[in-house]
Amino acid sequence: MMNEEEFQEITCAEDFGQSFLNSDNSENLTLCSNVPALCTEEPCILGVDEAGRGPVLGPMVYGVSYCPKSKQDVLNDLGCADSKSLTEEKREDIFKKICSERDTIGWIVEAISPKTICNNMLKRQKYSLNQIAQDSTVHLINSACSKGVRIAEVYVDTVGMPEKYQAKLSAIFPELKITVAKKADATYPIVSAASICAKVSRDRALSVWKFTEGLELTAKEFGSGYPNDPVTKKFLIENIDPVFGFPQLVRFSWSTADKILQENAVQVEWEEEDDDAEADKSNTSITSFFQVEKKKKRSKHPFFVHRKLSNLETM
Repeated sequence: MMNEEEFQEITCAEDFGQSFLNSDNSENLTLCSNVPALCTEEPCILGVDEAGRGPVLGPMVYGVSYCPKSKQDVLNDLGCADSKSLTEEKREDIFKKICSERDTIGWIVEAISPKTICNNMLKRQKYSLNQIAQDSTVHLINSACSKGVRIAEVYVDTVGMPEKYQAKLSAIFPELKITVAKKADATYPIVSAASICAKVSRDRALSVWKFTEGLELTAKEFGSGYPNDPVTKKFLIENIDPVFGFPQLVRFSWSTADKILQENAVQVEWEEEDDDAEADKSNTSITSFFQVEKKKKRSKHPFFVHRKLSNLETM
């Protein structure tokens, strides 16, 4: 068994809000339920699904839910179905029931911050959203194992081609029976439960989002986060800094955000220094050694502080 990681334990939906409120929005956050004792004693099934893959705003949340194979009928009794087909009230109601099954069902969610998504997708060697999603899936399965859950079967809503993804996960976890399928959230109740946990946690994260940029807005004022939502588009256009761009809530790597940046932000030209300029720098004047005046250290702009950005020393 792997070493157990320390995660914040959640007992109800209300706990989500407090955990997100107390956390750094620029960092990923992993939250979990208690581990039912039965799940450490009997073979379990585990489902994986996400919420918030498509929006231009907020975190993408991956979730897993698990329960003993002998108790999986309880998932149908709870009414687990794909979270996208349920109303917000119904999702909250089912999640409350999931939390009440403390002796049978467990779950873990990872909220992947917009900053993490952007930094990966926009870096020189690009890291796709599919790769980020797959990393989170592996992380969550490993986390369940580290908590002593006796996983026997894993069901995953696919990212990319199901066959390739299933082969990849089977190579990482050869001891587990892995099933990757399209629309798994509508086919396997354990995946539906994971979908509900992910969706409820994302909704709660957005409802208490702290704008480090000084904005005082409620979730209703920035909309669903989907690119075709007029409220979301209005938020993006009205809250763009011409130099630094959008608040941390926004995924800069989305084409919707990029288009608005191109149309509303100042254009930046990066000049390349030629070899002669570099040579001039190397010819240090002897008088420079007698300079005693020290330059004042300038404080960083909040944009760089909040995003934990620093000067690049080498390429």
